[in-house]
Parts: sequence; structure tokens; C-alpha cells
Amino acid sequence: MMTLNEVAEILRSKDNIEILTHHYPDGDTLGSAYGLCLALQNMGKNARVILSGKMAEKFNYLKSGVKEQNFTPQFIMSVDVAAKSLLGENREKYENKIELCIDHHGSNTMGVEKSYIDNTAAANAEIIYDLLHIMGAKITKEIAASLYTGISTDTGCFMYTNTTAKTHNIAGQLMDTGIDFGEINRAMFETKTKEKLALERMVYDTLDYYYDGKLAIIYTTLAMQSKLNLGDDQMEGLASIPRQIEGVKMGITIREKKNKEFKISVRTNGDTDACAFCQQFGGGGHKAASGCSINGDLITVKQRLIAAAEGIL
Repeated sequence: MMTLNEVAEILRSKDNIEILTHHYPDGDTLGSAYGLCLALQNMGKNARVILSGKMAEKFNYLKSGVKEQNFTPQFIMSVDVAAKSLLGENREKYENKIELCIDHHGSNTMGVEKSYIDNTAAANAEIIYDLLHIMGAKITKEIAASLYTGISTDTGCFMYTNTTAKTHNIAGQLMDTGIDFGEINRAMFETKTKEKLALERMVYDTLDYYYDGKLAIIYTTLAMQSKLNLGDDQMEGLASIPRQIEGVKMGITIREKKNKEFKISVRTNGDTDACAFCQQFGGGGHKAASGCSINGDLITVKQRLIAAAEGIL
């Protein structure tokens, strides 16, 4: 694996750079991508972010200061993408063209020769922060807002166990630039549409417990999504619900997608390993937060997950 200094040297030497995010883009992949993109543009380079899936409107401020540039790409990289399957709609076009991978998932299976992976980083945006300092890039207010968003969202507003002293130190440095961190956190964690609240009411009705309350499972269906007219970009943020329940060691959120595919989000408490659990289904992530995809019907998928949890719980 490369050092961060080597990554910095590569980016200093490259131009016309495309930065890929993962499918269903969250705050960390977006904050990392737009923060890095703006820094590269400020250094006089051509750079742009390539999304996979629609970005939720609440993240629109991350584009502040980022110029729309037209160029023929000469260098393609990914940020916060742990597996080629997570490239989503961009996989066919890009999976064999990625020359640099920056990630913080220990389960990374991208197979990119030039990679920097630090699974001790609470968020990928922490890595980008260190990288920009090595490159001598100025951390502007707009860049700081992007990186803070990545760190805050991937640590659950600094509540998750992946949060470290370094996480707080970096966040403090970003706050010192004058960003409205309070507004960012309100937008990420407190502000909800009426439709999203209606979805949560439906989701609570799907809640079931197993193994003496150690496992809690919720789900969403395409019918629920259609009834509330919610797009894919508005369906995130449910995975923390089952983990918040007293006594739950593993919370599973099942989300129906098209073509009999179900997106599985696993959140755990204590020593229960979400990553090891998801790897049984070809997924991965972090010890306390991981995901995978399973094909089938809702009942069968749910039963497979319950059975797989037995040995852990």
C-alpha cells in the first residue's frame, strides 16, 4: 500500500482528474470528493466529481465554490469506495479505469494497485484532510464544510465508537475556519421532511425482535417508497433506528430495491462485528457499521439474515 506522501505526489503530477463516489452517496463520500475536488481546482487543476446515484438536496451546499469543468479525463480515482459493486451505475464504465483508491474500510476489495487505505480513520474525510495538508492546499471555508460533513456524518455526530481524539482535533481545526457547524449538524441529523417522518412511522410498524431482543430488524419496501413519493436520495438515515433500542446488539435494516435486490445495513453495539456478519453475504465495512446486498424476496432475505445472526448472538 502507498503512503499518503506518495498519494500527494501523484495528485501533484496529474491533471484532468475525475473523482468517483460510491452508490447512494452519503456525507463522507460526498464530503471527501467535493473537498478534494475544490482543493485541486484551487491549485489550478481540472477536476470534477462523478456521482453514482442522485445526491440528496441537503448536501447541495457541498458544491459551493466548485466549478463545473469540461475536459477529457486523464486520471480517475475513487474516495470512500470499498468495493467495485459500490460504484453502482458507474461500475461498467469505470471499474477497470480507476488508478487511485483512497478509503478507510479495512474490508476494501477494490484491487486498485495504487491505494491508500487507513481503517483507523473514523471517516474518509479525515484522510483527505491529512492529504491536503501534505499537498500544501489551503483549507478554505468551503473545503472545511465538506470535510466536516464527512467526519460528522460517519461518526454519528461524534457519537459512534469509531470517533477518536484525532477526529475531534481535525473537527476543531475545521471549525476554526468559521464554518457553520451547527447548521451542518442540524441539516444532517435533525431536519426531516414530512414524508421522511411518515416513512419512519411505517418503519416502526415493521420492527421485530429476535434472540431475546439482541437482534432488531426493520425494513422498507418499494410500495412504501412509492406511496410517499420518496426518491432513493431520501431513503437514507434509517439504519440507526434498531441499534438505538435498549438491549439490541445488532440492528438490521432491509431496504427493497429493484429486480428483487435488497440493500442490507447492519449497525452493532459492543463487540458484535457488523463487518464479519456482512462479509458472509459478500459485503463489508466497519466493525460497528457495515452493509451488503442480497437477492430474493423479503421473507427469504429476512430469514437468511436471522439465521446468519444466530451464531453471533
